[in-house]
Amino acid sequence: MRSRPFIAIAATAGIALLGAGAVVAQIDGGDRGVAAVDSSNDYEVGSVSVDVSGPNSQAARLAGWREAQRKAWVQLSRRLGGGGGLVPDGTLDSLVTAIVVGNEQIGPNRYIAQLGVLFDRTRTAGLLGISSFMARSQPLVVVPVVWSAGVGGVFEQRTAWQEAWARFRTGTSEIDYIRPPGNGADPLLLNVGQTERPARGWWRKVLDLYGGSDVLIPVVRLRRQWPGGPVIGEFEARHGPDNRLLSRFALRAENASALPALLDAGVKRMDDIYQSAARGGYLRADPGLNYVAPVADVDAPVITDTSLDADAAAAAQAVTTVIVQVETPDAAAVTSTENSLRGVAGVRSATTSSLALGGVSLMTVAFAGDPANLRAGLEARGWQVFGGGTTLRIRRAPQLLPPDLQPDNALAG
Repeated sequence: MRSRPFIAIAATAGIALLGAGAVVAQIDGGDRGVAAVDSSNDYEVGSVSVDVSGPNSQAARLAGWREAQRKAWVQLSRRLGGGGGLVPDGTLDSLVTAIVVGNEQIGPNRYIAQLGVLFDRTRTAGLLGISSFMARSQPLVVVPVVWSAGVGGVFEQRTAWQEAWARFRTGTSEIDYIRPPGNGADPLLLNVGQTERPARGWWRKVLDLYGGSDVLIPVVRLRRQWPGGPVIGEFEARHGPDNRLLSRFALRAENASALPALLDAGVKRMDDIYQSAARGGYLRADPGLNYVAPVADVDAPVITDTSLDADAAAAAQAVTTVIVQVETPDAAAVTSTENSLRGVAGVRSATTSSLALGGVSLMTVAFAGDPANLRAGLEARGWQVFGGGTTLRIRRAPQLLPPDLQPDNALAG
């Protein structure tokens, strides 16, 4: 019974409430956020088939993993130019970092599986006597776009295409992939609309958040022949803010249950395309994604304010307190003297510390720099300066007549 007043209040809140709710709904909740399985540089050998027996299921499984390590090592050694010779199982145990189970069948005393084996790059390279260094591209942000039933998406919800990129192991690839997990603000920053927006300024801000130099846009369009029937994936390898097409291909799965395998194969084909493009120089970063500082107009006149330069140099020096004695016949003389002192370059402040109208007043001057420079500045302003150091006596210099004007010595009367 209390839901109707709440609905009425919410309705009167207007578009602002609706917009805020839409933004919150797009950021929070939902089934998304797939972190990459492995981003290490380990060597990988996949699709190793084993079929072994043992006294029990556990022993058969352990024997199967040992057999997978030996087979994988032979393949890896030959691939890296090591000759394919076997090494002791203890050495293999120290080199293998993980066993990846693709498919396994465990019986009472038999083990059948399709496995993958990961080897530590540094140790393996040292044992084979080769360099473990591999040249890689600049860091590239991956935005996996999937189209299904006419609707495109990236990170708005968890997709099989995103999961396939998260499963892909990049250790043997020359491309330095940055794979966003798809949570937090990722759905707002990286979406289908952003991939079709070529504005370099906005792309530069987005890529800086992820630490990337450029963007890769792998696209797949899934077409189902009928419910439960074959699935065709049309893949497009795209690159850069202009969404430039590098290559395309198509793969087919017999049914929906084979879709993960189809997408995994698509990711590997995509990686091959991107590696070939990198070797051919097609993945060079767009110059518009690099910040360029504005260049000054060399033809514009250069105006130098020497007084400002002097003030800046004086500000960097130590401030010295100087006591200045000056004759002050009236209040106007006090004000004019303070203003004259403040006008000298390097003077931070000038205040009257002891007032004596009709006599000699004392003024405290905070000067940045050598007091000798204060003396020179006062003389340049027409003052006669006596004394030295931090105690000066000043008075106005007598006004001299112009040389072409003769004095009037005539007596009045």
